[in-house]
Amino acid sequence: MKRREFFNTAGCCAAGGALAPLMAQGAQTQPVVLPPRKRYTFEIEVVEGPKSRCHKVGEKFAYPQEFGKLCPWLRDAMSGILRAMEWGAVLPWTYQGTPYQKVIEPDGVTTEFIRCPDPTAAGIVVKITRTLVKA
Repeated sequence: MKRREFFNTAGCCAAGGALAPLMAQGAQTQPVVLPPRKRYTFEIEVVEGPKSRCHKVGEKFAYPQEFGKLCPWLRDAMSGILRAMEWGAVLPWTYQGTPYQKVIEPDGVTTEFIRCPDPTAAGIVVKITRTLVKA
């Protein structure tokens, strides 16, 4: 039995079934061509926190090249936000009126702040700066 015959006889794909329109539509559609992905450079800078066993204020790291040099707690806290930022996401909160107010500029620079969840008194805060690479 051929695949299409099997699906046509299955209960969910019978005439009027949930998948029947998708089966008919799928045979006639063209592949979707996505626009090219934007490219960014990232810099991670320690902006707050006492001198700890891991990092000190002013240290800078290039992402992804130096990501392994960061504390595992901090890497884990940043990984989801970095993934979103790599794909062009701008997170909606701005922290207006705080020392962590974000920069969202039309010239391609966006910042985000992350606090390390380390339960000790480390209190590390980093600033992630994303810059659009212009072609």
